Order: sequence, then structure tokens, then C-alpha cells
Amino acid sequence: MFIRRILCAFAVLLAGSAFAQSGQPPVNPETLTQEQIAHVELPTALMRLAAIYKQSTDYQRLAWALERLVALQPNVGELRLALATSYAMLGDKTKTYDTLLFLQKTGYGYDLAGNPNFSKVADTKVWDYIVANFKANLKPFGEGKVAFSLPAGDHLFDSMAWDAKRQRFLIGSARDGSIMRVDEKGHVADFIKADADNGLWSIYALAVDPKGEVLYVASTSSVYFKQFKQGDYGKAGVFKFSLDSGKLLDKFLLEPDAQPRTLSSIAVGPRGEVFAADGLRNVIYRVDGGALKPFLQNPRLTSLRGMAVGDDGRFLYVADYALGVFGVDLAAGSAFDLKYDSTKLQLGSIDGLAWYDNHLIVVQSGMSPRRVMRLSLGADGRSVIGSTPLDAGNAAFALPTYGAIDGNGFYFIANSQKNEYDGYGSPKDVSKLKPVEIFRSDLRSGWDDVKHEALSQAATVVSESHPGGGRFSNVEGGSTSVSGN
Repeated sequence: MFIRRILCAFAVLLAGSAFAQSGQPPVNPETLTQEQIAHVELPTALMRLAAIYKQSTDYQRLAWALERLVALQPNVGELRLALATSYAMLGDKTKTYDTLLFLQKTGYGYDLAGNPNFSKVADTKVWDYIVANFKANLKPFGEGKVAFSLPAGDHLFDSMAWDAKRQRFLIGSARDGSIMRVDEKGHVADFIKADADNGLWSIYALAVDPKGEVLYVASTSSVYFKQFKQGDYGKAGVFKFSLDSGKLLDKFLLEPDAQPRTLSSIAVGPRGEVFAADGLRNVIYRVDGGALKPFLQNPRLTSLRGMAVGDDGRFLYVADYALGVFGVDLAAGSAFDLKYDSTKLQLGSIDGLAWYDNHLIVVQSGMSPRRVMRLSLGADGRSVIGSTPLDAGNAAFALPTYGAIDGNGFYFIANSQKNEYDGYGSPKDVSKLKPVEIFRSDLRSGWDDVKHEALSQAATVVSESHPGGGRFSNVEGGSTSVSGN
């Protein structure tokens, strides 16, 4: 069950052949050796191999393919779960237990009781211990709660920002390109609507520049936009509005090239620097000289999500859904690998990312259980020296995504309705679209009494979650990453 679900999730877009990008495999997949599989660099090719081996019940080669996938994408928990399942199918108790204990130690929870895939390894006290502790990890944790709800309907609200001066949230719609004003009690009012004058499309990200009194909007012409026109395919840009009046002040558009793109994240630095990320092409742009210019890109990235800039403006932090979190030294224009103990902390499956008092706040929407974490950064800004769960496993967390900070509260979309839309951007069933709940986590929860895990700078390991085998050597502009190599 687990293998089928995971492989389908990763391979659904690979119909045809995943080897198209790298050529056909050197030999028949059914005769590949462990060494040959261990040298495959393309995750999509490995997923295709895994699907073949699952279909043919070749669990030994399936394990080899999944071992390589885990090495390339160590922050994807469900890949490790699939690997443990393949070991269990082979009857290898040691490898099954070791893999599951790693997941348990890093916070994952699953209900494995009675799972037939593990029948060959389910006859020991160790197995009973694993099952019990996985179940314990699924228990809800934290004191956060739903703060207010947004209206139900065909809106696809999936972006928000906080206007501190006017004490209001700004909520963007991917369906009609509108932006609403919402107070802390959930009272809703119109603010900006898409029209011929401003040219807005689907809204995927919002960021406020409080000093400049402006709102930046990342907008893309997507199939989700109700007024989508085929001639606008591939268009996207950053739009600048007055926070006070909602008047369009400027816009910075990317040149369309008939290929898909999605400006899915945006961040503003303390000096007004504006960054926008294309989550499909995995390029970070910067507003420079009145235009959006490529700032950083890396072909090994998988799906860029949340971004945040530190209060001192030194570093931009970026979440990659499969690979974890990395940073960018803005002065040097180069990326670095965030250092942390990857045997105790997993930083994959992150959608939302925010900066708070020398901490990173992350929303792990693909984690099991889904959770919000506070990561304490070292003085260098390049390492995680402690982590604290704020809320996890809450019943409201249907699909948590992005949020905004108001004082000591982190407000975020707890149940994005993305999964209720089909591949053509239309609701599967309008009657099933629920009110969008905005959840509040207390950022100071456990602040005074928590004892962050002591991770000395000498003992802290470089995370395996980065591209480039430990360094961003293939990032345009070079790298200052520490890799130990």
C-alpha cells in the first residue's frame, strides 16, 4: 500500500519514459546491478526504475533504487518509508527497523499496526516498540488554534501577508486575482481586484514592505485563473501596490516563452529588496533596475517554496520541498548549505517559511504528522542549533501552506483547497469547497523554559539535504558553502 501510494505520487508525471532526459538505461532494467543503480543521478529515472521493480515484485532492486533516491533526497520521509517497506518485503528486519527508527527519531508518525507489508518483520518486541512510538508521534501537540475562517467557495485563497500599520491581513485569490482585507476577527472587505488596468492574474504570494508602505504581489497567468486566456500562457510578474489605497504603482513582468512558470513565493528584505521564486523552473529573481532579473538557479533543485530574509538583510532563506532549506548570502550573491544534524531533524516537505527573532518558522505540509516548527539559528546564520515544535497533528491541518507573522503570532492557511481542483484548474465539486481556516501558532511557545538541544558548532553536521553533493558549485555566481570536502 505504502509503496504504491508513494511511487504513484512521484511518478504520475513520468508517463512515457523518465529516461528521456538522460538517455535510455545502459542495460535492461531487470539486469541492473546495485552499483549501476547507485550511480544514477536523475531522481525521475530512479522513480521509473522503482515503479518497474514494484510492478515485477523485484524487491531487491526496488530497495536499491529507493536507497539511491533517499541518498539524493534524504528529507523526503515517504521515500524512507517506502524503503523500509521494501526491506520488510525482503524479510530484512535489521534494515527495516533501522530505517523506521530513523523516521521515528526525526518526528514522523505512521499507523503501521496490522500492515500486511510488514508481516515478515512484525514478530518482535522491537516491532511493537516501533508501532507504539509511531502512534505516539501522531498525537496532536501544541496550544495553537483556528483564529478565524475565510468564506467558502471557489476562491482558492493560498497567500497572505500582514499590514502592521493598519492591523489587517491581506489574502490573495488564485481564482479571481483579488486581494481582500481581513482583520484579526475575520471580518472581510475588498481591497484590490484584477482588472484591465492592473493586469493581475492568479495570486500566489504576497509580501509587505512596511517602510515603503507598499504591497508586492507575485502573480501568474495560470489555468486556475477564471479569466485565463491561452495567449497569456507563461506570463508572470511582480506587481507593486500602495498599502494605503491599493493603487497600482509599478509592475515587473517576465518575458513569456510559451513554457509554464509559477511565481509561487516572494520576500522583501529590510532595505526594500524584492525576491520572487519560480517554483516550477526553480529560479529566484530579484527586482533590479525596474525589471525582474535572475538572481540564482540550480538545476538540482526540485520545487522552490517559501522564502524569508533575515532582519539584518544578510541572508535569504529558501525552502525546497524535497531537499530542505538553504541560504543565500545576498552580499556575495552565492548560496550556502544550512548546517544541522540531519539525524535528528528533517527539513523536507516545507511550504511556508518565515523569519522571527533569529529563528526560522517552517510549515511542513507534507510531513506526517503535519507540523509547524521553530528553528533556532546560530550566530553565523548558517546553522540550526535547536528546534521546537509549535503545533503538530492538529485536526485543522488538512493542507497547511503559507502564512504571515503578527507580533508573536504566526497565522497561516491550515486547509488550502488545492486538492479540490483538477489539473485544468477547475473545482472538482464546488459543494465540497470548505471555508479556509486561518490557524494561529504562538511563536513564543516554550520560549523561556525550552532547552534547545545542544548542537555545538564542531558537532553540527552539514545537512545532506542540499543539491550539489554538499556544495552549490553549480549555482550561478559560485558558492561559499561549507561541505567538508
